[in-house]
Order: sequence, then structure tokens, then C-alpha cells
Amino acid sequence: MTTTPRHRRTGQNRVLRLLERLERAPWADPAIGTLRSAVRSLPLGRGRDVLHGRWLGHPLHPLMVQVPVGSWLSAAVLDTLPGRSREAGLLVGVGLATAAPAALAGAVDWAELHREQARVGLVHAMANWAAVGLYATSLTCRLQGRTGAGRAYGFLGLTAVGLGGMLGGHLAYRQASGANHAEEVPHVVRAGWHRIGAVAEFPAGQPVRRVVDDVPVLVVRESGEVIHALAERCSHLAGPLSEGTVADGCVRCPWHGSVFRLSDGWNVRGPATAPQPAFDTRIVEGHVEVRLRRAGRETNGEWSGSGAGLASGYAG
Repeated sequence: MTTTPRHRRTGQNRVLRLLERLERAPWADPAIGTLRSAVRSLPLGRGRDVLHGRWLGHPLHPLMVQVPVGSWLSAAVLDTLPGRSREAGLLVGVGLATAAPAALAGAVDWAELHREQARVGLVHAMANWAAVGLYATSLTCRLQGRTGAGRAYGFLGLTAVGLGGMLGGHLAYRQASGANHAEEVPHVVRAGWHRIGAVAEFPAGQPVRRVVDDVPVLVVRESGEVIHALAERCSHLAGPLSEGTVADGCVRCPWHGSVFRLSDGWNVRGPATAPQPAFDTRIVEGHVEVRLRRAGRETNGEWSGSGAGLASGYAG
């Protein structure tokens, strides 16, 4: 006697379906537009790049949230132990004090996201601010001697933090916000020189798009025979650099304003936190050839990828 094996139903789980519905839902778009403009208008100056994490090489927000989340989780553990209410209250206060700068770093990143990412990011922020409100209430109750209520609000706050963290993970790993969108270039482009066109096809000072091994490449010829080539898709969110503005030895992404130095791809200004892969160039028999600049390769007497200095026009 044989039996037919029963197969489990496959497909997306309910949570993932809800998240994808959230990505497509336009109900919050008017609020997103208003909030995005408000965050972009904040007079942060150079502090904006600090909050983006350009100096760190990746977004700063995920690092900063470790302090409030860790403090609140530790407070929850202490709340399960007798006689540790005071220490738990102290940790709740530490979490509240560090939540605001973490939220500011997240906001400046959020303001430069695609619409679908911004929709998820808004709910992520709402969950985290709900957690802040619950923990503020928890701390107030503790200071008033209502320890039981303080613990209850603390556990509710931790639940909200967990929801916010799940949405943050979806943003980072499913939607790739904050990821380096040019990271795959060194793994795709084959070693060696690649011919991309005649010199006459590259007008001086004008960005031109070419493709090498299915990787878009930005090519800019200066006056004479000096030619620069970078990966064309912006490392921030894959914006088309060939449609950007070239000035003072740099190219500015048309989507979110990241600025990259043409000579080596260094990210002079955010929101991009990673540089663009750069290519060596040469002219052979009137044609331009490019070769991906590998880490550690010496070029023109200098080690490639050093990132030292800034182009004059964008250094301020």
C-alpha cells in the first residue's frame, strides 16, 4: 500500500505579504513629502554627512540604535528580577536620552530613500516613537513609585521596539536601503582592458554612459586626453551618474545629490557612504580602453583608492 506524500503549501508568509502591501500603499505619500522636505531643510551643514555616516563608510543610524535598544532590553531583564527596579529605571532613562540622536540620523537617511522604502521607513519610525512614548511613561511611573505600571509600560515599549526593528531589518535587507549599490562591480567586471569607443565619442566635459561586462560605466573626458571612468550606478541608491552634473573634477548624482571625485571615485559628499569603483583608462589607436582599478594596484605612482583630499569645488 502506497501513500501519496502531502506537501506543505509554499509561498509568502503573512508578514511578508503585509510588508509588501505597505510598500505599495500610497496613503502616507502626502505626509512623506512634507516630512522629507522638513528634514532636508534642517540647517545641519556638514553634520548631515556625519549623520549619514560618510566618515564611517556605512550608515550611522544602525550603530546608534544599539544604545537605546540595548538599554531597554537590559531594563526588561532587570525588571524580571526582584529588587532591581532602580537600575532598570536608570537604563530606561539612558535609552530615552540616546533615542533622539539615533532618530535624527535615521531621519536624514530616510529623507533620501525611494518612495517604497520611505513608506516602510515611516511606519518604522512611528513604531519607534511609540516605543519612546511608552518608555517615557514607564520612567514617569517609576519616578512616582508606581513600579508595577512602570514595568508594564516598559514591556509594551519593548514590544514596539521589536516591531520597529523588524521593519528596520526589512528596510536594510529586503529593500537594500543603506547598502552599497556598487559593491558587486569588482566581482562582475573581468580583469584586463576593455575597449569602449573612439575618443571622438566622448565630448570634453560631458558624461557618457558605456557598458563593460553588463556593468554601466560613466566616462568623462577632460580637455586633451585625460579620461576618467567610474561605475555609473551611484553607490547610494543606484542613481544614473551619467545623467548627473560634472563640475570641478566631480560628478553629482541627479537623484539625491551625492558627489564623487572623477579621478578615483571618492565620495566627497553624501548621502552616499561608499565610493564609486574607478577604472584606469588609456587611449590605444584612437580608442578608449578601461580597466577596473583593483585595490592595491599602483597607478601613476600612487596607490589606488587612497581617497586623500577633496576636489576643490566640493570641499566646502
